Amino acid sequence: MYEKTPTAGLSRQEWLQLRKQGIGGSDAGAVCGLNPYSSPMKVFVDKTSDKIESLNSEAIRIGNDLEQYVAERFMESTGLKVRRSNFLYRSKEWPFMIADVDRLVLGADAGLECKTASAYSADQWADGKIPLHYIMQCCHYMAVTGKRAWHIACVILGREFVCRKIEWDDLLIEQLIQAEKDFWENHVQMGIPPVPDGSESCEKALGEYYKNAKKNSVIELAGFDEKLKRREEILDQIGQLQREQKQIEQGVKLYMKENEFAANESYRVSWSGVESTRLDAKRLKEERPEIYAAYAKTASSRRFTVKAA
Repeated sequence: MYEKTPTAGLSRQEWLQLRKQGIGGSDAGAVCGLNPYSSPMKVFVDKTSDKIESLNSEAIRIGNDLEQYVAERFMESTGLKVRRSNFLYRSKEWPFMIADVDRLVLGADAGLECKTASAYSADQWADGKIPLHYIMQCCHYMAVTGKRAWHIACVILGREFVCRKIEWDDLLIEQLIQAEKDFWENHVQMGIPPVPDGSESCEKALGEYYKNAKKNSVIELAGFDEKLKRREEILDQIGQLQREQKQIEQGVKLYMKENEFAANESYRVSWSGVESTRLDAKRLKEERPEIYAAYAKTASSRRFTVKAA
């Protein structure tokens, strides 16, 4: 059903390189368009580029550091015992599907995914709910390992501990496999990017994948006239809505006058004084060019503009 590659002793760079060789559980929700923090384009860039994503944010570090704590809370809460697997699993039937699971449940045909979440996302776990991209992650692990259930435990920082159980669902898992198969065969292997989804993640991925522009290169703009016309209409609507927003805000400010706060049973409005200090970069460059040169940082990016011909 699957083959295993030992992960104990692998360096972080080796582990990250191994992840690029297939679709993992954390990619599953993004491939299906269900991850609010990622996108199909981001996964495509990760799998097809030479760059190895560092995965070094504070949130990721907190999750890694608290993984054992979450596993212990799960065992305490459920009475079940879990162990680390220390293997990367690869489906034999669908070799593009890989799984690096957090824990396996002893004496049960099940696994465990350990999560941490901020208090701001507590509503996503309320009343037995599970974020959709985490459901797809657990279904992915079941599809690869063949296990019939997957537990997910989450510490909501400063709030509570929750645990849920996801049972095998033939239809959902089949749909997930087909979505990942289509993504891998028709996009990753073919080197064809997926359709953009308008997300910030997609925007960032495009900027990274096509980071450098060939100076003075030009191609014919074919097939985009209607979409660019629609873009102009959207920008006009945004402008009108922003003016209406400002008009409302200005009306409230005129009503408040010198008062810092205004409140009623429905709203609390503040119009507070704020002081900020900014570096005069232009003056620094003119008067102390050696200091400016020592601390100046050059950022490379591409600017997108549209003008009528």
